[in-house]
Amino acid sequence: MLARRINQPLLILYGLGTILGAGIYVLVGKVAAEAGLLAPLSFIFAAFIAWLTALSYSKLVVLFPKSAGEAVYIEHSFGKKWLTLTVGILIILTGVVSAATLTNGFIGYLLLLIPVNETIAMISIVVVLTMVAVWGIAESLMLAALITVIEVMGLLIVLAFCGDVLLQLPEKLEQLFVPTSVAQFTGVLSGAFLAFYAFIGFEDMVNVVEEVKQPQRTMPRAIFWVVLVSTSLYVLIALVAIFSLPLEDLSHSNSPLADMLAQRSFGAAKVVSVISVFAIVNGVLIQLIMASRVCYGMSKQYGGPVFLHRVSLSTQTPVFATLTIGVAILIFALFFPLVVLAKFTSFIILIIFALVNLALWKLQRGNYQDASKESITYIGGLKSYPILAAILCIGMLVFQISHY
Repeated sequence: MLARRINQPLLILYGLGTILGAGIYVLVGKVAAEAGLLAPLSFIFAAFIAWLTALSYSKLVVLFPKSAGEAVYIEHSFGKKWLTLTVGILIILTGVVSAATLTNGFIGYLLLLIPVNETIAMISIVVVLTMVAVWGIAESLMLAALITVIEVMGLLIVLAFCGDVLLQLPEKLEQLFVPTSVAQFTGVLSGAFLAFYAFIGFEDMVNVVEEVKQPQRTMPRAIFWVVLVSTSLYVLIALVAIFSLPLEDLSHSNSPLADMLAQRSFGAAKVVSVISVFAIVNGVLIQLIMASRVCYGMSKQYGGPVFLHRVSLSTQTPVFATLTIGVAILIFALFFPLVVLAKFTSFIILIIFALVNLALWKLQRGNYQDASKESITYIGGLKSYPILAAILCIGMLVFQISHY
């Protein structure tokens, strides 16, 4: 049995660590390459879909507080073992590919600080983080929490040095938030598809629910605060990025925040480069923990290999599941580029989110236990949010398939 050692502050920092490291420190320039000046709108659109889906997760995690959360939700709603197993595998794949994406992003910032062989650096960081994850859940999350505080400080440094550019906002509102052509609207949707990767993280929280104290109360509140804080920071940083760098430079930057600061303060740029490395490493660690817990939960609940759900007596962690995930992350990181990995992750997670939202909608229609009652994150009058969120997720998938 896993130990319940995670409290609400630790859980919030866990979620923030996953989300913030992925989106702003790595992908803000890539979103700008797709959406241009309308990049902040792409983040807002992606945030809206994420917010609706977060409401569904907040409800479902209280109904079914189990590791391998999404697979459990699908099983109780649809009762199809093949669909449950497919979703479980997709969740594990999401964690692996997301961590590989961040490992690639880690190299971009690390090269600003020291000359290093990229392959050796990737292997070293994945090995070290796998060992940390094996060490223990509370120890891993306390390290992740400390790094999360540091990475939030990095974003605040960017806003402190570059935030004055937001004074231009009133005169440029239309350029930033109103598409005026089909091409611009298409760019916003394409940017939102990529930006959606930046919001991956809140769903990881449900997969450590068996290690959370008072999960029925702690989980929904933590998810609410994680989505709120990350969305606010994303929009602010995206606006500052658009105002601070020429669009061409921002689009091609592998270290956008450092490049923004370099124009104001070389010292601050170096500090944020160091913080960026820690932030991205934090994201890798959290995704590794999530994927290993889903691997553990799927194996335990659905008859997988015994070694995958074996828990160490000394660390109380699923050691072999963690090692397996670490090896998979390394393989993806070494053989696929960053943008390809990020888009692949977004594609997988949108499929999962659509199914999770449909699962809650189906449970509500069947009046399953308390599924039709209000949750702590309920938005008054928006009782149909699960089906709306599912439609938006499917719409984004259809757009991406047709666009390419």
